Amino acid sequence: MNFLFSLFFSALALFSPLSLQYGIVLDAGSSHTALFIYRWPADKQNGTGVVTQHAECHVKGEGISSYAGQKGGAGESLVDCLDQAVRDIPKDKHQLTPVYLGATAGMRLLNISNPKQSDQILKEVGDKIKSYPFKFEGAAILSGQEEGAYGWVTVNYLLENFIKPQWEPLTSGGASTQITFATQERVEGKQNMMEMRLYGQNYSLYTHSFLCYGINQVYNRMLGYVQSVTNPCYPPDVNTTLKMKDVFSSPCTEEHKPKPYNPEGTLTVKGSGNYQQCEGNMSNMFSFQDCPFSQCSFNGISQPNVTGNFMHDFESSNALYSFAGHPVFLTPPFLVPEVWFLLQMSNQIPDQSAHWKNYCTASVFIKTLVLRGYAFDNATFPQISFQKKAGDTSVGWALGYMLNLSNLLPAEKVGLRKALTPGVWGTLIFLFALLAALKLGFFINSTLRGK
Repeated sequence: MNFLFSLFFSALALFSPLSLQYGIVLDAGSSHTALFIYRWPADKQNGTGVVTQHAECHVKGEGISSYAGQKGGAGESLVDCLDQAVRDIPKDKHQLTPVYLGATAGMRLLNISNPKQSDQILKEVGDKIKSYPFKFEGAAILSGQEEGAYGWVTVNYLLENFIKPQWEPLTSGGASTQITFATQERVEGKQNMMEMRLYGQNYSLYTHSFLCYGINQVYNRMLGYVQSVTNPCYPPDVNTTLKMKDVFSSPCTEEHKPKPYNPEGTLTVKGSGNYQQCEGNMSNMFSFQDCPFSQCSFNGISQPNVTGNFMHDFESSNALYSFAGHPVFLTPPFLVPEVWFLLQMSNQIPDQSAHWKNYCTASVFIKTLVLRGYAFDNATFPQISFQKKAGDTSVGWALGYMLNLSNLLPAEKVGLRKALTPGVWGTLIFLFALLAALKLGFFINSTLRGK
């Protein structure tokens, strides 16, 4: 019988989906780079297999755009995570594993200010990835619309495996913010429309990315308004000194750059904790007046009415999660003055991290963006879910990007997603039946011998 059990489990191992395919995506954001490893049954295509996240690694330091002018720095920053990928993926799968690097708003800004340095960084990271035993598929800068659409694919692909309602992604990164949702309304700004096919159904997506409205750029833009030393969004006991280049090196703050400008000069900022002034300065970043269409979000960008359930990914906005472990603005009417004044009291803040002075700035920004910019209200705001992951997989554009480029987007809707093919299930059922029959025969034979 031990032999039979051994034979059965050997067959189970043979027919089980242990032959997995792997894929790697490097999400090169403005504030940091993350490496994600995905896996799926090697014989599955177009929706019959489930792609899951196998591992992730967060690169130390800032995003690759921060290495502009530092020859080789961007490529070297990826070494630790690429080494981890070598360990995490079976050796016999290395050469079959595709690697994609997608750069987002940080590199979009660098490409505006210095295209030559942008091209050099992409070449350096590409050369570094090529030195590893994987299948390099390219390094590219994603448009804001692509980033939003791939985020939509990620969220809806993942949640098809867990829950059924359709979800739409909101994303706030370090240098840009995106909104994407399926709509049946006519969209007047055709550049904001994309067509996608998922689970056998065609979708018309509204998607737009607002460059310079990522949280880190918002911090710097607010400082651009306060060269008079006082920042109304900082708590009263904040007194900090910054280098001019840390605030004004981005195209987002170009209009506020002082003249004459000395990159190595310093800017001393004190906090005043004035809610009304902070909200006024924040509103100056948005233009709600001029709309060439029948309906706009802000800055003259067409947007239909928001519909559906939304998932907001604040993966890079650590300041929003540092306070008490969750965003401070989750419940309407949001950031009431009582909450604001609590945030001014630094001795009441449980996490004295580097982010604490930005809590108020971040909260007022999200309030302005979500309520005035995207036109959510007390009725539609509860449709937003704030989270970093769906199941064990990070919410973001990386999985959707790989699914699209690897031809793994589900072509047809499947009612039940199985890890084994019908043929394998049939074989296993046959083996179970055979094992049961042999065990029954062994029992009868033993009983007769005993008698």
